[in-house]
Amino acid sequence: MDFLVLFSFYLALLLIGGALLCICLKTRYLKGLARGGAQIFSYVVPEWLQRAMLRLLHYLFHTRNHTFIVLHLLLQGMVYTEYTWEILGYCQELDFSLCYLLLPYLLLVVNLIFFTLSCVTDPGTITKANESLFLQVYEFDEVMFPKNGRCSTCDLRKPARSKHCSVCDRCVHRFDHHCVWVNNCIGAWNARYFLTYLLTLTASAATMAVVTTVFLVRLVVLSDLHLETYVDDLGQPQVIDTVFLIQHLFLAFPRIVFLLGFVSALSLLLGGFLCFALYLAATNQTTNEWCRGDRAWCQHCPQGAGAPSVEPRVHRNIHSHGLWSNLREIFLPAAAHYERKKK
Repeated sequence: MDFLVLFSFYLALLLIGGALLCICLKTRYLKGLARGGAQIFSYVVPEWLQRAMLRLLHYLFHTRNHTFIVLHLLLQGMVYTEYTWEILGYCQELDFSLCYLLLPYLLLVVNLIFFTLSCVTDPGTITKANESLFLQVYEFDEVMFPKNGRCSTCDLRKPARSKHCSVCDRCVHRFDHHCVWVNNCIGAWNARYFLTYLLTLTASAATMAVVTTVFLVRLVVLSDLHLETYVDDLGQPQVIDTVFLIQHLFLAFPRIVFLLGFVSALSLLLGGFLCFALYLAATNQTTNEWCRGDRAWCQHCPQGAGAPSVEPRVHRNIHSHGLWSNLREIFLPAAAHYERKKK
């Protein structure tokens, strides 16, 4: 029971933390929470350690480096090694279909291809040479993206939906976000690769979870373990229930049950992020626009009590043109951009 309680508590913390983070991103409380946390942190942690941690965080999240790429490949390699070592042999003995067992490896190959493409593909860097072309692609909404905006760092006019990435030090067309896991920005030209990479990563984790679950269930059924009884602390015979069964499996196959717990939690987290990414793609929004959406109109609100009453200019998504058109813009960006420039 201890294992189940601890694992359930850990999983609940992850899910609640992710949900709270999403809520905070859409409200104005995030900066206040971060500021309060930083003050508490400064009182508890020595100054020299603060400086070291800030340098490390700056290196990891504010400079381009391959740390998270190496970590990603290392974790993926460890999971697949464990799957091969623990699950594959047992499943073959139980006459599992070979196609069923090899599906995670097929997904791994496809995932690594699109992971590489997400890493190396130019997301849509704006330069002096292509600035005028990108300015014609999207309409300016004059709220989030004013027509005469200019990047003070690159000294370029800012096309609608673009943003300067401080990590990569470049302006990116249709900027979505900077992803540390691929060490690259996600923009107009590599969003399709990133979305497919995320889809195959989620599918591979879910497939492993399904295969592992089916293996454990078949093992219990073939051994008639669910029909057994045990003697409780009062000396009374009891039918084995689900909790007792899971504890027994954990003691008999600890690495397999731990792998199942890990890939199940990973499937839920990746699945949530995938659903969010698909929602943005279906509605033709970027992560940057989604995060800034509720705040964009505030930049144009009148300041001061004596300011004249003006109708607030609320940001609206003017780029959505239906589901299939939006998805086509993600997966065939060149064709979509060509059609927009012709109009």
